[in-house]
This record gives sequence, structure tokens and C-alpha cells, in this order.
Amino acid sequence: MRAAWYERTGPAREVIVVGEMPTPSPGPGEVLVRLATSGVNPSDWKARGGSRPMLAPRIIPHSDGAGTIEAVGDGVDAARIGGRVWIWNGQWQRALGTAADYIALPAAQAVPLPAGTSFQEGACLGIPALTAWRAVQVDGGVAGQRVLVAGGAGAVGHYAIQMAKLMGAAQVIATVSSPGKAAHAKAAGADAVIDYKTQDVAAAVKELTGGQGVDRVVEVDLAANAALLPQIVARGGLCTCYGSGKPEMALPFFPLILSGVAIRFFIVYDLPAEARAEGLATLTRWMEAGALRHAIGAVMPLEDCAEAHDLVARGEVMGNVVLDCASSL
Repeated sequence: MRAAWYERTGPAREVIVVGEMPTPSPGPGEVLVRLATSGVNPSDWKARGGSRPMLAPRIIPHSDGAGTIEAVGDGVDAARIGGRVWIWNGQWQRALGTAADYIALPAAQAVPLPAGTSFQEGACLGIPALTAWRAVQVDGGVAGQRVLVAGGAGAVGHYAIQMAKLMGAAQVIATVSSPGKAAHAKAAGADAVIDYKTQDVAAAVKELTGGQGVDRVVEVDLAANAALLPQIVARGGLCTCYGSGKPEMALPFFPLILSGVAIRFFIVYDLPAEARAEGLATLTRWMEAGALRHAIGAVMPLEDCAEAHDLVARGEVMGNVVLDCASSL
């Protein structure tokens, strides 16, 4: 099979190789998926760049993807063969991810893909969509609440805006960094958009919420925005944090403790089993109803894996970057 891999960490164009590897076989409880697409996420280029130790001498990157089940291992219903699926945790604590023609992995990690959802869209679900769902759903959800989505034009933010509205938020505000990104967030359903490059975010939030602040912040970069929290979160409010631009951060203790703000950290790769099951069922229901809009920012051939990593790292694309694996078959 064709695959993209690296055998050492470093710059994408120096370490990523595209070539031939043996096609895997499904073991007991596993399925073999012929991949049509592979989704590229920030965690992929960061891991390739050396943010965490390599699990094996050779890594096929990417945790997200979509395709068709071609074979099953012992203990898996043969009726699953031919089923359209999307992948979660394809390369989490595993060496061989979705940047390839095929992946063999536990059957539960290949989720049926609704007929109305394309393989390109399916490659956006494992990390961006599930992260957004967890950020909006955890600790009681957002029904009737005022929600601020930081980075509302990002892959996670774009989903989080939609999901907050679907889950009954009273008001959804998004922060962005350009007029183009503002339009993207508005198209996702944001009630208001704040350009943090040109506006005072704290003042804008106070004006938009009648001085009350928001009940929940969905946070993409806590290191950059921690000082802002006590200025924008309502008393007793919550910040759900899934990312940070730096490994360490400073929190303004006295303003935060006086406001009673809580910060909930989570990582989508390691969701509790019950939460993940709920998330998968919810995403399926929304997709079957046509309630989710997916943002595909760029589609590239598998051979351009290194360029795709650099594109995501530069943050130049609004929407998900997806590799077309089928074109190499």
C-alpha cells in the first residue's frame, strides 16, 4: 500500500516520506479500512515536529480519516464489510495512522458514516467535531447559556458554534482575527463576532451580554487568553479548555477566585467511554438530520502530506485540511 511516514521527528519536508509499505491485516476484534481520506490536525504536525516521543521506529501519522471496511478479523461481524466508516484515534498510542491506503484498528474505532456525509467530511470528525462536542456538552451543557467560542473560525470553533446553537445556547459569541474569519464564524451561526485584533474583547463581551459576561468559554489557547477570563466570564461561569499555545501559563488568581470561574481541561483522545459513546451517537444523529455543516479548507493528494502539515502549522486555511488517499490507489 501507499503510505506517508516518518522515522525521526523534524521539519515536515525533511522527515516525511511517501512510499510503499505492506498492507496490514486485521487482527481479532479489528477491521481493515480502505481509506479514502485522512484528516490533518495540529496535533499531527506537532507530534511530527517532536512534541512527544515517537512510539515506534516508524510512524504513519494522523488519527482522523474515512473509508470503507474491506475485511474483518475474528470476532467481528462480516456484515460490516463494505460499510462506509469514519475513524477516531487512528494514531493515538498506535504507530500506524490514517495517512495511508489502509488502516487496521479495533472495530469500535470505525464508526458508520451516514449516507449524506462525504468521506472528506468524515475525515473532520474524530478530533475537531468530537472536541467541539465535548467542550460544549461537558458539565451540564449550554442550554439557555451565553457562550463565547474562542477562535470561532478554526476547525473546532466552527463546529462548537453550531453545536452550542443545536444544544440550546441563548447566545453564541465568537472571537476571530480577520474579517474573512468573522464571516466564516457568522456563517456557522454565531450571533455576534469580535475581532480581537481590532476590538477590546472584554468591552465587547460586556456590551453584548448586558454587562453579565458569558456563562461558558470554549478555549483554544488558554496561555494567550487566561488573563481575559475574569473580565468576560459571568460569576460562577466555566471555561472548557482543549488547547494552549504554550506549555505553561499564568492565571490571575485573585480575580478568578473572586469570580468563581472554573476551568475544565480535557483531551479528546482520552474521553471517558460513556462520554465518547454519547458523542458518537450525537454526531450521528446530527449528521443524519443534516444539522452539521463541515468546513473543508483544502484537499490534497497523499503525496503532498508534508505540504499539508506545513499548511496546517501556518494556520492559513479556514477549515480542515484533508488528504485524498483514494487518488493513490
